[in-house]
Amino acid sequence: MELRQLEYFVAVAHERSFTLAARRLHVVQSAVSAAIAALERDLKVTLFERSAQRVVLTEAGTALLPEALAVMDAVQGARDVVDELGAGMRGSVRVGLLPGLGLIDLPAAAGEFRRRYPGVELQLRVEPEGSAGVVVGLRNGDIDVGFLGVGAGGVPRELTAWELLKVPQVLAVPTGHRLARRRSLKLAELADESFVDFPPGFGTRTLIDQRFEAAGIERQVVVEALGIENGVQFVRHGVGLGILPGYAVADDKAIRRVAITDETFEWSLYMATLRKRKPSAALRALLGLVVAHLRHPDGTSPGADLVDQQN
Repeated sequence: MELRQLEYFVAVAHERSFTLAARRLHVVQSAVSAAIAALERDLKVTLFERSAQRVVLTEAGTALLPEALAVMDAVQGARDVVDELGAGMRGSVRVGLLPGLGLIDLPAAAGEFRRRYPGVELQLRVEPEGSAGVVVGLRNGDIDVGFLGVGAGGVPRELTAWELLKVPQVLAVPTGHRLARRRSLKLAELADESFVDFPPGFGTRTLIDQRFEAAGIERQVVVEALGIENGVQFVRHGVGLGILPGYAVADDKAIRRVAITDETFEWSLYMATLRKRKPSAALRALLGLVVAHLRHPDGTSPGADLVDQQN
């Protein structure tokens, strides 16, 4: 087994195409096909199911992928050590984002990262399925690090995660609604209401669904919004109620914040990687910049020891 074969295997697994993998690697497709065939002969397994329409990992390929990624990370770690003494940091970092994430000034963090580390390729992509999509991306090796919105259930065991901040949520009520004059209420009083929420798979949607289900309340979601600001807009126009981050509706004159006295919907924002993968120097540098560009709901600063948790 050669390092080049593993590199080609990871590229095909990510791109789900021999043609796209070859373009990414800047080699001819026949070289990729030959390397994968040699690796399959060496391991005595089939790693990909191939057809005219798609390339899919087999069970053996799925099992090999995290191990191959770990080998590539170890190689990158060796390069990082040398680069720190030489020409500077190199490599790549692929980041999975949550739609409409307004708690981080990502453009500023990304811009500063590119200026500081021009030799590192930074790729940012939105996961339309929210936190669930981020977890799948990490498992598949499609991304190196991702943002997660997580409730009381916690982070999946297969991930290493750093909590960036806690996000209190409130019941957001349009001013024309019958509950807009209330200062507080109990969860059971919301049984017959229509709600604006995010699609299934988003961490906050999972948290809210679990809370209502535990209380024996069937909740009607009439709008599945794409991002926090989009959800605020639907609530503002009276389409439904929302359980949204307090900061998102704090200054909105068309929305009233009502306390739910017998339940809490606080969630935490994390950055996470696959536990089997050691964070590269570039990834650790990115985490440090993200922490520096957090927009805290309560105006506090991140803990000084947060970045140290990477080591």
